[in-house]
Amino acid sequence: MRPSELPYRTLVIVRGTDRDAALRTVLALAEEGLTASEVSLTTTDALWVIEQARRELGPDAHLGAGTVLTTEDAARATEAGAGFLVTPGLVTHLPHGPGHPPVLMGALTPGEIMAATRHGAHAVKLFPASHGGPAYLAALRAPFPDVPFVPVGGIDAATALAHLAAGATAVGVGSPLIGDAADGGDQHALRARAAHWRAALTRAVPA
Repeated sequence: MRPSELPYRTLVIVRGTDRDAALRTVLALAEEGLTASEVSLTTTDALWVIEQARRELGPDAHLGAGTVLTTEDAARATEAGAGFLVTPGLVTHLPHGPGHPPVLMGALTPGEIMAATRHGAHAVKLFPASHGGPAYLAALRAPFPDVPFVPVGGIDAATALAHLAAGATAVGVGSPLIGDAADGGDQHALRARAAHWRAALTRAVPA
């Protein structure tokens, strides 16, 4: 498992109360070049959103399900079309390996990171990233050089760049980018934020 394995630098977390708006958000992000999205299962009709987004974006899109807590969550999300699964913390009973979607497992401490990798995590979702910031990530990179880290929580454009510079494989961003778009808010503003985000990260950290 090498940090270069993830095919994206930004994972956008879509969570909202309006299923149609959440779907429009995923599609708008893809059109703006942010092609990796995680639809949280706390989103209204999240499985429908995943299913429709998969139908629109095709089989190769980086579309996953977030807030996966149980094997039932994993099975339903996979059936709906999720290509990867994201957990908020250690969920060590999820099936993994050939024939199962990759898991980005939540962890924070060294012990949790070891447990996540031992239980088949494809990457570690470092959550909440705001707890230790880029300096904490840099410290973790020494004992865990082969673990792909995806910091999530409190990530904006500035902290995203700092985490990438500290060795993150990708960063996960939610409300600073999504705003209220997945609740029925302004999609034009979402597209503007997405374009700005993509431009800022591309200039600083080319893919």
